[in-house]
Amino acid sequence: MLLFKSRLSAELKKVLDNINDAHGLDEEKIAQMLEYPPNAEMGDIALPCFKMSKSLRMSPVMISEKISQELEKLEICDIEKIETVNGYLNIYIKKDYFAKNVLGNVLEKGEKYGSFDFGKGKTVVLDYSSPNTSKPFHIGHLGTTVIGHSLKKLHEFAGYNCIGINHLGDWGTQNGKQIVAFKRWGNKEEVEKKGCDGLVELYVKFHEEAEKDPSLNDEARAEFKKMEQHDPENIALWKWFLDISLKEYKVTYDQLGITFDYYMGESFFSDKMDDQIQIMRDKGLLKLDDGASIVDLSEYNMPPCLILKSDGASLYPSRDISAAVYRKQNFDFSKCIYVTSAGQSLHFAQWFKVMELMGYDWTDELVHIPYGTVSIGGEKLATRTGNVVLLKHLFAQAIEKVKAIMDDKNPNLENRDEKATAVGVGAIVFHYLSNNRIKDINFVLEDALCFEGNTGPYAQYTYARTCSVLDKAVGIDRSAAGSYEINDKEKALLRTISLFPEKVLQALNEYEPSVITRYILDVCTAFNSFYHDCQILGADDESAKAFRLNLTEATRHVLGNAFTLICMKKTEKI
Repeated sequence: MLLFKSRLSAELKKVLDNINDAHGLDEEKIAQMLEYPPNAEMGDIALPCFKMSKSLRMSPVMISEKISQELEKLEICDIEKIETVNGYLNIYIKKDYFAKNVLGNVLEKGEKYGSFDFGKGKTVVLDYSSPNTSKPFHIGHLGTTVIGHSLKKLHEFAGYNCIGINHLGDWGTQNGKQIVAFKRWGNKEEVEKKGCDGLVELYVKFHEEAEKDPSLNDEARAEFKKMEQHDPENIALWKWFLDISLKEYKVTYDQLGITFDYYMGESFFSDKMDDQIQIMRDKGLLKLDDGASIVDLSEYNMPPCLILKSDGASLYPSRDISAAVYRKQNFDFSKCIYVTSAGQSLHFAQWFKVMELMGYDWTDELVHIPYGTVSIGGEKLATRTGNVVLLKHLFAQAIEKVKAIMDDKNPNLENRDEKATAVGVGAIVFHYLSNNRIKDINFVLEDALCFEGNTGPYAQYTYARTCSVLDKAVGIDRSAAGSYEINDKEKALLRTISLFPEKVLQALNEYEPSVITRYILDVCTAFNSFYHDCQILGADDESAKAFRLNLTEATRHVLGNAFTLICMKKTEKI
């Protein structure tokens, strides 16, 4: 539809110029005004005329009628009819336009359909997932992980060279707490056996004991200070904790189908902060406040940005600034995207401003993408209190549920475990990404594991259905498809398919994967309606059979491409 919208916008510009050349709209603005009606009875594309009323000095109803009259004189070949309804200009596109232009385009481009190349020659760095080490993945980590990876896939689909970085939280006072807990109550064999669960038990115990004895917090700060001074014992413990953490994280990433170009945590920048702190001093930005080094941001209506603690230990902003400079110097990015909870928005605004004050003229290339918080039963997630749902447990429940369904419906299914993992994990990812990213979520396990209705399994089953039809059609001649006159169900599916490139652009511009998730459901609804009403392999007419097979293949391409963009695996048979 992008090409049709472009052509239509050009024609509308000519018409509006003839009515009153003071309307002030160019083709791009006109294209932005065009809408897709909610149902076919209202046309395929519509122009609301209300915003033009003031500049044209006419009522919306009069404007729509005047434009309709002028457009009909032009006799645009792909327009079937034009109607005006209460200030809307409703345009109906001929069926053969979709049959000839949309279907052919999808089949020709295949896995490239919906992609762009405007990012070619540009690099985007994406910082996402980034769990704190010594803690297992829980439902709160899912947002940054799947939103971040989806944004990576979307940018790659637009031609960008993308670099995914897992900026592990592996350097800070929490590491000091872990060291204190292990030295006081830990057992190496027990931790090796339990993995991250064993580390979390120690971390929770630290906070329980610190409630009774606050001096433990001072002890933790001292142990982290020793880490920064490269104390051999503490560095060895830190590396061990890190290895245990990464081993468990990679199991989860494998289930999600996610890989990173770099695991480059906060510790990587521990020897790179001094240069940046010196620049702040040279610029006169650093001030002492009760012994701590800060940058005063009151002029910008923000609290001070803490750079160093009173004992000289580093803080998040100094590490983040060092990381940004390193990435710019080594990757020369055009954008560096950070995907974190909305609760960190102030933190990013602060250190972005500090970098600007330091004289870096590329700070407008730093982009923070916030997402809403996740709670359980209305309560905030907290590892230290144990109020979490671990992803490995959630995925395991979803996978077992899928296996039970598969055993009931298809007991002889090949690669059962692999397919159950794809569907079970896909269900959780789809459920999460169905929400607008900034929306807060109260996580309900039963909702996430519900496979009925507009869910991930429904989408994957629809994809499998397209594959099944095409598998059965091997050897069928499709050359007669060009002579077929399509019906309303086929047009509706093609019209939905034609919107994919625009949905990709919208998701990119808004940094919003849920645009793709909702679009997938639209495609599934349109295809299943077509499948129900139109015989494919059983069609009596050979041209109808050939056309419908091509349409099924186009649907498979679009769903498969869209799945890739939201971290969902394709399921040929389930």
